[in-house]
Amino acid sequence: MTDVNLDAIVRGRLGPRSAEPAFTLPGGARIAVWTILNVEHWSADRAMPRMVVPPPMGQPLIPDVPNWAWHEYGMRAGFPRLYELFTSRNLPVTLAINGSACRVYADACRQAHAAGWEFMGHGFEQKPMHKVDDQAAAIAETMAAIAEITGRPPRGWESPGMTETAETLDLLKEAGLDYVCDFVMDDVPVRLTTRSGPIVSVPYTVEINDVVIFAIQQHSSDEFLKRGKAQFDRLYAEGATAPKVMGISVHPYLSGVPHRIGYLEELYDYIRGHDGIHWCTGAELCDLLPPGPDSDAAAGS
Repeated sequence: MTDVNLDAIVRGRLGPRSAEPAFTLPGGARIAVWTILNVEHWSADRAMPRMVVPPPMGQPLIPDVPNWAWHEYGMRAGFPRLYELFTSRNLPVTLAINGSACRVYADACRQAHAAGWEFMGHGFEQKPMHKVDDQAAAIAETMAAIAEITGRPPRGWESPGMTETAETLDLLKEAGLDYVCDFVMDDVPVRLTTRSGPIVSVPYTVEINDVVIFAIQQHSSDEFLKRGKAQFDRLYAEGATAPKVMGISVHPYLSGVPHRIGYLEELYDYIRGHDGIHWCTGAELCDLLPPGPDSDAAAGS
């Protein structure tokens, strides 16, 4: 396999920050807050994407019952708690979902669609894009599965684990997607170039993300609230002169458990206590970035 200098490729797609049009929010808001709720399908016939219980004597076993059940608890008991949190507060949500999960968790998907949530592609299966034999086919299959639920293909994409190969971005654009959130590199949307035209990078987060905070860094249950408030306070202050975006990324098997959900509710209520907040989805953020000179609109396409 030929070595790929992904750093050079990505930097070649990304213009200087000074070249981007000014980012503004409706009504003079200081900060845009968007929530990403990740719904994944973990097959009991394969190694789990993540573990809470290490295998006995260090030997992975399939089926991995405790770790599969940990995730399944999230969909059976955690998802309803998160659904109640967001719908009771009338908050917009972007559902990042595996294409296969659209069928396995069809009831949850129908609930989310009825609530008006945006659906975003999250791979067909929960595995790195590097391990996908045919990325174009997997992207298309994911978009078709979402369209079966919502009546239309998604506009945005989050790769499982935010993984990309050198061609993923080109394939996403060619599939008709408008934005991607794998490149966590700014507090505002930016435009990336592909071989078929520009695609928008919307600010996702690896900082206010329960996988990082709880599954990787193994913080206590209140860390999401403490870190979330600190993140919001600084972005809100900076937003007085230049609006910013705050992403909040959660998973049912992590944030939907009883000992964490209360802290997440408290974070949202804290943010809701401020003026100048623009609650939105990823697609709405994408549309807020003014067209650039090399955009599809500018090209008349």
